[in-house]
Amino acid sequence: MAHKFRLGTALLLIVITACDAETVATSGPSATTTAPGGTMNITSPAFSHNGFIPDRYTCEGEDISPPLEFDDIPTDTISLVLIIDDPDAPDPAAPKVVWEHWVMWNIAPGTTSVPAGSVPAGAVQGTNSWGRTDYGGPCPPVGTHRYFIKLYALDTTLAIGTSSIKADVEVAMQGHVLAQAELIGRYGG
Repeated sequence: MAHKFRLGTALLLIVITACDAETVATSGPSATTTAPGGTMNITSPAFSHNGFIPDRYTCEGEDISPPLEFDDIPTDTISLVLIIDDPDAPDPAAPKVVWEHWVMWNIAPGTTSVPAGSVPAGAVQGTNSWGRTDYGGPCPPVGTHRYFIKLYALDTTLAIGTSSIKADVEVAMQGHVLAQAELIGRYGG
């Protein structure tokens, strides 16, 4: 009987620990991933992590990029990469494709914020899923979608052109990521 009690207690502790880990991962203003170079954060004063993106930053509003703030960037960072994509918007012809809203690299490592509707000096914008080299806001045809705003700290700059898409950036930064952070916003009805 004591053996069954200990096993039950151990299973209960595992479940509680898993629930606590999920709560920590989904609460607060941002979600952060630590890499060997350090920890960093990405937040927005316009919405919280897993919160709803205001209309202003979507195709139903001004369609400008939301304000973003970065902190705890590793000191050995040479450049930053910012990618915003939507895994909930597959193309019916290619259902595994993720819609790319904004792809930007070679952001100066001292950048601590990107005001709404702006691009940091010297940053390079790549080609998004609309075939444009700028920000394209959330515009889901149906349902509520998740928008992953990912920030990467690199130990190099990327020598790729503006015709580059997210996949090109991901290949170019392989082996150079010092840290990464993620903020998720939602939009739709």
